[in-house]
Amino acid sequence: MSRRNRRTATAPPTGTGTGAGAGAARCTVTVCRGCCCGSAKVPGLDHGAQLRDLRRALDGIATVRVTDCLDACEQANVIVVQPSPAGRAAGGRPVWLGLVNGPGTADDITDITAWVERGGPGLADPPGILDLHAFTPSRRIRGRLTD
Repeated sequence: MSRRNRRTATAPPTGTGTGAGAGAARCTVTVCRGCCCGSAKVPGLDHGAQLRDLRRALDGIATVRVTDCLDACEQANVIVVQPSPAGRAAGGRPVWLGLVNGPGTADDITDITAWVERGGPGLADPPGILDLHAFTPSRRIRGRLTD
């Protein structure tokens, strides 16, 4: 999921952690809340609490933003972890996580938070459990993230 080389494997993440200032470069975590994600179409989950928990856990560590439909509805709920500038320079690319809606959602948020605290894509390997959520959307869908 994340690309690292030997040189960046030991480099400390820049712009992450509790010591990062408001203007520091850090990861961006995008939460889809469109037609399916965050709606009754994904039953049995308190979507508002999920977003609040994610924002609280990443406060001061990453930028959390909410976006309209990312058009990956079959993977609802979708969260995209975008690398910091340092992570991108080290080869990191956005990691799309789907189906973040099961009974272990709080654990998923803890795993996402731990990964982002260590630097996120390009600077740290994600917890193995996140591999179960990772997917590669089509190029058209990936383009929606930057629009």
